[in-house]
Amino acid sequence: MSSPAAQHLGVVPSVFVVQHLPQATFPEDDDWIALVRAPEGLTVVRETWPTGSGERWIGLYGEAQGLNVSGTLAAVVGPLAEADVPVFVASTFHADLVLVPEPRIEEAVTVLEQAGHRVDTKHLRRADV
Repeated sequence: MSSPAAQHLGVVPSVFVVQHLPQATFPEDDDWIALVRAPEGLTVVRETWPTGSGERWIGLYGEAQGLNVSGTLAAVVGPLAEADVPVFVASTFHADLVLVPEPRIEEAVTVLEQAGHRVDTKHLRRADV
């Protein structure tokens, strides 16, 4: 099945951790990938070591779409939501970084391919699947 918003996604070679810092307004270091400040605190996305502990996330990043193209994020997260695969999204100016829990990456790739997306998995390590 193919959709008009079918995309070519790539697995990002990094492994990520998502942290919530309820009392912080800015991290004490500069080792972060994305920051979101909200009334309940600061959310920080960081790269983690391939052998790091805790909840680890694998990133999927699409082709550049720009801010004026609608439906691209929904086309990716919709099928994942239907399959009950959790996501965390960090958007950039050009595209979206969709993080899925490391133990669910193989399932996420299958779901996205069944929805008509192409997923380049060359950066998946054996430990990721």
